[in-house]
Amino acid sequence: MRVFGIVATAADVVAVLRRGPSNWCHVGRWDIAARRYEPGSWLHGTLYPQRCDLSPDGEYLCYFALKGNNTWELDDTYIAISRLPWLTALAVWSIGDTWTRGAHFVADADRCDLGPPDAGNTNGLRDRYGLAKTKPAGYPVERRRGWQETPDTPARAANDVWDQSRRDNVAMARPQPEPARGRAPWRGGTRPWLVVRGGYAAHRQLPQSYGPPRYELLDGPAGSVLAHLDEVQWADWAGGGELLTATTDGRLQIRDRARWHGSTTSHR
Repeated sequence: MRVFGIVATAADVVAVLRRGPSNWCHVGRWDIAARRYEPGSWLHGTLYPQRCDLSPDGEYLCYFALKGNNTWELDDTYIAISRLPWLTALAVWSIGDTWTRGAHFVADADRCDLGPPDAGNTNGLRDRYGLAKTKPAGYPVERRRGWQETPDTPARAANDVWDQSRRDNVAMARPQPEPARGRAPWRGGTRPWLVVRGGYAAHRQLPQSYGPPRYELLDGPAGSVLAHLDEVQWADWAGGGELLTATTDGRLQIRDRARWHGSTTSHR
């Protein structure tokens, strides 16, 4: 079982994308504030997590999928907009291959790099969000959420069009967010940085070609290790600063700010 989360930037919601069992994918909605997980749609096909996005309010999912033997007239590969945690397409753009890096939500509601949809419409997004094509880069989901390359990451070569040559050597880091108003300040005086490494973590596909993702907590983007998160296959910060994790055995956890090895909530 492989699990990846996409955190909403303006709501306590996470889109949970799960691969497995076998050739199935599943989508769920994780409400951080309510400590509740809502299971959603299954897809007999492939979702590409790093080519997906969640709207800032956590309501809409933009996803890229490969589904063979479709019963519709569109291609087997497509970008679609749905309401989390469902995959029922409100709008669909036929792609025709897997070279796209997907699309993501932007603040400019008049922007739609994909053009008119091939089926459905974007009426629900009007005056709220636009859509931009995602450019090739490792960790695109994380980059849009404030992660940055660590100082020891090698520079991207000018001819590395798909940002793949350095995939095993890229490390991304994000500091723990400042506490929201009304929330307790951090203990210990140090805001830890969450760091992830590994080619599979960067692309979230073809795990047979890359090693598993490696997550750590450091006292700076290139500082000393505070904790190795060896049992974690995905992690990110909630807006209020809690550490969100998906373990290698498929549990979702909200970890206490002061006890990185503990958890307050767990779902499968």
